[in-house]
Amino acid sequence: MGRDGKLIGRARQMRREPAEPEKRLWRNLSGSQLHGYKFRRQSTIEPFIADFLCPAKALIVEVDGETHDQAADARRDALLRGRGYTTIRFTNDEVMSNMDGVLTVILQTLERLPDRWPGAPDTPTPTPPLKGKGFR
Repeated sequence: MGRDGKLIGRARQMRREPAEPEKRLWRNLSGSQLHGYKFRRQSTIEPFIADFLCPAKALIVEVDGETHDQAADARRDALLRGRGYTTIRFTNDEVMSNMDGVLTVILQTLERLPDRWPGAPDTPTPTPPLKGKGFR
């Protein structure tokens, strides 16, 4: 299994065994519940795994435990910023004790970020006309 395969496998394992704060936040982000913004959970962005990713806005939401290395996080965030991603971070305690505040910050960040591609997140991409036998 190559590096990509290992990363994807690790992301799958993390989705199967989430920490409690991640479970609680996912309950509020899944199914486009936050004003229609779609999120992915444990999304791979080589060589990292983002806790939550809104692809339409290139927003990464991280939920950090007590053992996070702030210097490593800053390097990671800078590298991802260079690729066009914005990262916001919350502690486990913030998610567990102030979900409304966390969701407000996420929504405010989403609303100020530009769309990653035309038509995101609410406008569907037009379907090209059909061509070929039987279609004009």
